[in-house]
Amino acid sequence: MTSLYQKWLSTPKAIRWPIIILFYLMLIVGYLLWQSQRPGGAFLYGHNHTDRPIFSYWVNDKWGGNGGVTCCWRIRGDTLKVVWILDVTQKQFDEGLGEERYELEVPNPPRQRPDDTLHVHFLPGNQVRLAWNHSAASPLEEELADYYYQGDTR
Repeated sequence: MTSLYQKWLSTPKAIRWPIIILFYLMLIVGYLLWQSQRPGGAFLYGHNHTDRPIFSYWVNDKWGGNGGVTCCWRIRGDTLKVVWILDVTQKQFDEGLGEERYELEVPNPPRQRPDDTLHVHFLPGNQVRLAWNHSAASPLEEELADYYYQGDTR
């Protein structure tokens, strides 16, 4: 080790400094390349197409809230476990309906590098559809337009 250190010290400073700078630049570039290949954190965006409110939901144990958007989760895997709790409106409660918990394994849809939002669509019959997108607009919006519940959820 001391002989390597002695060789380093015997190298002229005009050569040592560019080697040091090049070494750190290579570390920085390597880190940036590694980061560019990793998918970033994801938003979860819940879309409720049922006649019952969603009390809360999770995708691979990452909390999606009770509608709207939550951030920033690492969503990975070929299949995703979606768990949700259906709540009730006051009218449904008066009719004797109670909370219900459901769980499904759903294939993880294809994800492109810029995609940062996982849209979770809750459909009638306790079904779930997932889609990745790079914005708050779901790519399934037109396809699922007929599923949107038009009634009052209070």
